[in-house]
Amino acid sequence: MKKKWFSLIICLLPFMSCSSFKAERVDDAKSDQKGLEITDNWLQKDTEMAVQQTLAQLKAHPGYVRYKQKHSEPPAIFVAEIQNMTSESYFPISEINNELLNELSLSGEFVLVDAAARKKLLEEITYQNDGMVDPSTVKKVGKQTGADLLIFGSVFMQPEARDGKTLKQYSVDIRVTDLEKGVEVLRTRTKVSKFSQKKKFGF
Repeated sequence: MKKKWFSLIICLLPFMSCSSFKAERVDDAKSDQKGLEITDNWLQKDTEMAVQQTLAQLKAHPGYVRYKQKHSEPPAIFVAEIQNMTSESYFPISEINNELLNELSLSGEFVLVDAAARKKLLEEITYQNDGMVDPSTVKKVGKQTGADLLIFGSVFMQPEARDGKTLKQYSVDIRVTDLEKGVEVLRTRTKVSKFSQKKKFGF
């Protein structure tokens, strides 16, 4: 029995290879290129491109241009969570939300109303006004900045597949609303398509 197993292993040796692991640090461009060789899933570069294109559309949109002409101060913007409406549970929707906030902040054209911090701010202000803090340093309720514009949106994906070929067509839809008037200022749509093809192995 042992001889049979030994003979089998000897026969399989030419087809066996020793696995190894190698890692290297790469720049964004190479990272995206390597990612496309591995997967057709949404990548970091897709997030960056979609957000940059969305902001470019927003700034050039006639609705936003008219809004700026009527207001001398940078608008205070509240960014509601962008919703993942794709069938992909792994879709990195949080990355899009964070990238959008970062790019809005870097643009210098907007004042961001931090939704995540508001609860903590309210707790701190309440604590200060409970008599536990020097009255001369107490911050008053009602001094927070109200948002002028609300940004919200969704990400959709339409897949098409045939003969081992797959096309994923993503759409990042953003809407901006004037909170005081309750009217839509603008909406944008950014499209990202991902094509992949499975290799066929024959003998």
